[in-house]
Parts: sequence; C-alpha cells; structure tokens
Amino acid sequence: MSDGSDRRAFLKRGLALTTAAATTAAVPGGAAQGSSQAPPPPVVPDPLVLRALAEVVLPGELGEDGRERAVRAFERWLESYEPAFEMNHGYGTHEIVYGPAHPGPGWRAQLEALDVEARRRTGSGFAALSHDGRRPFVERELSGEDGDLPSPARARHVSLGLLAHWASSSEANDLVYRARIGRHVCRGLDDLGEAPPPFSGDGE
Repeated sequence: MSDGSDRRAFLKRGLALTTAAATTAAVPGGAAQGSSQAPPPPVVPDPLVLRALAEVVLPGELGEDGRERAVRAFERWLESYEPAFEMNHGYGTHEIVYGPAHPGPGWRAQLEALDVEARRRTGSGFAALSHDGRRPFVERELSGEDGDLPSPARARHVSLGLLAHWASSSEANDLVYRARIGRHVCRGLDDLGEAPPPFSGDGE
C-alpha cells in the first residue's frame, strides 16, 4: 500500500473516532447510552436516625409532637436549600457574598457513621439504642465545640445543624419566653395590645 493510501486510511479512522466521540458527548450526562451512573447522594439525612438524634439534641420540653415538627421543618429546609445562594451584603459595599454548599449529603454521611459506630460498639443501630445509650456517641462528635450555635447551614455536625435550625424558629423563641409570641408568624391587629398567651410546649 502506498504512503498516500496509508494516510487516507488513517484520516478515515480518525474522522470516525472523532464523530463517535462527539455523538457520545451529546448524550445527556456526557456518557454513552446504556452506561450506568450512580444517582446523586440524597440531600436529606436518614429519617429514622435523624429522629433518634433529635431525641438527644432537642429540648425535652418539646415532647414527641414538638420534636417531630422540628425535624420535619429541618427536612423541608434541606429539601429546598439552594447551594451558594446570594446573601444580603452590608450597607456601603458592593461585594457579593455567597452562602455555603449544600450540607445535606455530608450530614447524611455523618448519621451513617453514627449508625455504623453504634453497631460496631454495641451490636445495635443508633436508633435502637436508648436515649442514654445514644448520648456518648453525640458527645464524642461534639467534643471541642465552644457552645455557640452557628447558622444552620454552616454547622460542622448534623446535630448542631438540627439544633441551630430549631433555635431560630418561632417555637424556640416561644419556649424561651414561655409565651406564644409567634416571632415569625404574621399576627393580626385585634390583639396587638394584649400580652401573648402562655406557652406550654405542646405546640397547640
């Protein structure tokens, strides 16, 4: 075969490979059809282990119903969380500041680690342990914390994120003042001059 024929054959093979690569890149996700891709990690932590954690970190005064409301609100917040959202910048500055990445996948991994550690140490999952049995696992994770609550999305551990999220709620504010103030609730003008009713912690 002549040199010219060799060059033509080489160019034909190169063109075929280039066309195949371009076709593959056009497939959604950049993968060839029929290839399997792992789904993205869930953004909401495991519901069973999360509720077991809530029994340890949330105030007992909330009771079971109040604790469930707090966990559901936390889950809804995570589901609608927008990563790197644009934050309000300070007066007199043009610098745009963005919020943190989505904390959900990392928090889910932390709960999975709690569950694995509990099984290895005790033979039972984290959720199957008693309240007192779960506490040492949480205390080890929080060792070294200074006691201040960060903003929920910037919490280092899911237990702090859950507590910080609840602490910013109207119900937490009512519990502190023992009155139904409804800090984040729109109130009418009819009872504007009246003292808010007492707060019993049942959420009713």
